[in-house]
Amino acid sequence: MSTKTVLITGATSGIGAALFEQYTQNGEQVIACGRDKTKLAAIAERAYQTCSFDMTVPHEIADATQHINLIDILILNAGNCRYIDNAKAFDGELFSDVISTNLTALGWLLQYLLPKVSSGGQVVFVSSSATILPFPRSEAYGASKAGIDYLANSLRFDLVEEEIDVTLIHPGFVKTPLTDKNTFNMPFLITSEEAAKRMIKGIDKRKKYLHFPKRLTFLLKFISFLPSSLWQALITRK
Repeated sequence: MSTKTVLITGATSGIGAALFEQYTQNGEQVIACGRDKTKLAAIAERAYQTCSFDMTVPHEIADATQHINLIDILILNAGNCRYIDNAKAFDGELFSDVISTNLTALGWLLQYLLPKVSSGGQVVFVSSSATILPFPRSEAYGASKAGIDYLANSLRFDLVEEEIDVTLIHPGFVKTPLTDKNTFNMPFLITSEEAAKRMIKGIDKRKKYLHFPKRLTFLLKFISFLPSSLWQALITRK
């Protein structure tokens, strides 16, 4: 099999770092992207290329990626999670920040990187199982991830003629620096390494939709079919 060029955003932390490690161990050429120049420098010798940019700043993306040629697998993984702690005193700035980072930034990334994806390549969107059901305090995070779902599923149709596949991923709870901040119970929590392993397996099979761990995602899907009064009581139970 020929070596693939894989670009990963958010490659210096959490799932992105685990993907970087496993793809490089598999002999792929990995372009590692992130904001932290120190962390990127630490992996530069093992990376095919590194790109440092703030993905909410379009000209930084343009400058950092101008020397990238062809990409076989584009993994849009980077994102943030912040919660609305007081719905009545809604934090519009927080909401805007999360939407900008998790969703709007993808438009800029696609503008500068999608033209570099080869015919027969793949674009991978890392969304969240939080879009299966609404959760308390997740107005900003959930809305941004729901937007990613629609973006991925719509883009899939428009890339058929380009022979580019789109994979949408719904991870459950994964142990990362982001989830380490959570103060609530996270059922069926898995490691970043396990998440990366499942993602790579699904990407290799060119799956349109990938969700895991299924103990959680199937449970959420089942709950979503219950009468709204029942699942709301379940979701909001302390």
